Amino acid sequence: MGDYELLSKIKSPADVKRLDEKDLAKLCSEIREKLIETVSLNGGHLSPNLGVVELTVALHRTFNLPKDSIVWDVGHQSYTHKLLTGRFDDFYTLRQKGGISGFPKRSESKYDDFNTGHSSTSISAAYGIARAKMLSGDQSHTVAVIGDGSFTGGLAFEAMNNAGRFKKNFIVILNDNKMSISKNVGAFPRYLTTVRIQPWYIRVKKNTEKVLSKIPLFGRPISAFLRRSKSKIKNIVYKNTLFDCFGFTYIGPIDGHDIPELENALSAAKKINSPVLLHVVTKKGKGYLPAEENPGTFHGIGKFDIDSGEPISSHKGFSAEFGNTLCELAEKDKKICAITAAMAKGTGLEKFSIYHKERFFDVGIAEEHAVTFACGLASKGMRPVFAVYSTFLQRSYDQIIHDAAMSGLHIVLAIDRAGIVGDDGETHQGVFDVSMLNSIPNVTIFSPTYFDGLKCALNSAIYVCNNVAAVRYPRGGELYKPDDFGEESITYDIYGNKDCGKLIITYGRLFSYACKAKEMLAEKGIEVCILKLCKIKPIDPSAFDFATEFNTVWFFEEGIKTGSVARNFGDALLARQFNGCYHIKTIGDKFVKQMSVSEALHMLKLDAEGMADVVLEDLDRIGNR
Repeated sequence: MGDYELLSKIKSPADVKRLDEKDLAKLCSEIREKLIETVSLNGGHLSPNLGVVELTVALHRTFNLPKDSIVWDVGHQSYTHKLLTGRFDDFYTLRQKGGISGFPKRSESKYDDFNTGHSSTSISAAYGIARAKMLSGDQSHTVAVIGDGSFTGGLAFEAMNNAGRFKKNFIVILNDNKMSISKNVGAFPRYLTTVRIQPWYIRVKKNTEKVLSKIPLFGRPISAFLRRSKSKIKNIVYKNTLFDCFGFTYIGPIDGHDIPELENALSAAKKINSPVLLHVVTKKGKGYLPAEENPGTFHGIGKFDIDSGEPISSHKGFSAEFGNTLCELAEKDKKICAITAAMAKGTGLEKFSIYHKERFFDVGIAEEHAVTFACGLASKGMRPVFAVYSTFLQRSYDQIIHDAAMSGLHIVLAIDRAGIVGDDGETHQGVFDVSMLNSIPNVTIFSPTYFDGLKCALNSAIYVCNNVAAVRYPRGGELYKPDDFGEESITYDIYGNKDCGKLIITYGRLFSYACKAKEMLAEKGIEVCILKLCKIKPIDPSAFDFATEFNTVWFFEEGIKTGSVARNFGDALLARQFNGCYHIKTIGDKFVKQMSVSEALHMLKLDAEGMADVVLEDLDRIGNR
């Protein structure tokens, strides 16, 4: 653990401004050491944060926070910002229950101007802030910091198109580290490469103006003429004026690790009374060799050994099992295509991208496009599978309704990280996909508990279903499986004594906890049966009939209550004149804060101990022990 001689004394951006220029390199070194130390213990987003250390220092030295506003896109590069805004002493709690969030939170600090967690939102939010300031007579500056990967999201372009008409200063910083989580794809990264490889344009322009200004009589008029002609000059040099077309003045590319150069560029951007795009080139993972060599691996990583860079624990998870299964199916079926939104590694599709390259499509951070693109493939007889985290699928709601379900097209949604994901907190919990998809006609949803169930569900989703089919599975690997359980079916499974009068219903990984709860209750002399749903939409009608044979029924669900399977199941029981007691235990209608998965499930009474407690409490209340 370092002594952090400079960093420990930083309590606000004002302290950063007071540092001598010669101390800045030491400060940046201490920041990187603190980032590596903390993330190695807590997990988190390391490589994006290591890449913006100098940029963040320069921002805090150039602007006057919190009067000036900075909106960090996604926010997984805001750790340095947190360290420089009075959160050093609590930084050890990063991503822990009750601790500092891994993303900007307005409730956490006055220096966090906007809550973020998903990509491509910063320009829209920052432009709204800038407009609000103008309406209230506030002359302070507003800055959006967005990565080149996030720029592939359509919302970023919508915001640029709208903000380009602004008649006041508004700054967008494009942090160009040449990659997002996966390698960047599409036309925009190619455009940035064109800009990046011609930095001589800026130098030539500056030197030419400097020389001309010293020529008596003719120098200044010629220089003024050239400034008026800058758009034509840049068009000749770049052969593309994308940012100018949006109405932004382009500055760059700037070395994102040269603080004096960054401060000069930021100061210049502040003086322009119109929208500005400052193009900053950084190195993702800078300062930590394992992260520099494998920036994708260290984008979001669990606990790891600092010396080797190796994860402390690793095990086979559902993502890898899904990827392997899809590869096997695609080997025999040339119609199967795989789609990812810049998450090939996270969703287990790296192997597919190698062995079935021609049928692998990384569309960038563009989930809406991914769904409609899949619909286009399906309309011509292909079998597209879109692998996406549950939390990011939320952005595709309209496309699933309008382009897929309403059109009767057969696409498969492989929903990764379904349920509680833990330390990333509210913005990343996968607890809305079931309620979202439950509201859409022509959608089938599978939710397996084990790897064999995943294979069975994926096969059915591809070959049995003829509409939108979703297969959802959690982060991590398999949990507890009783020795006498057997293999999962495709509809539902029954585990335990059918004549005991007490029934627990659940699905997904909660079945493992329910089995443990069953054992805990048995020790207290209480016998329960478990109905494990494998297909949660539509539910096999015989499952409802089975449940009506019990006196007391509990439904445990790792999702929000509104639109839940639990409520739908309850409605079906009422329609069958069920006379017993029916209890629902879900997350409720609320957001789940950051904490580990085990802590969250325990708090929500959705782990084994919680389920057993709920059953006991309800039985005591109704006098049915």
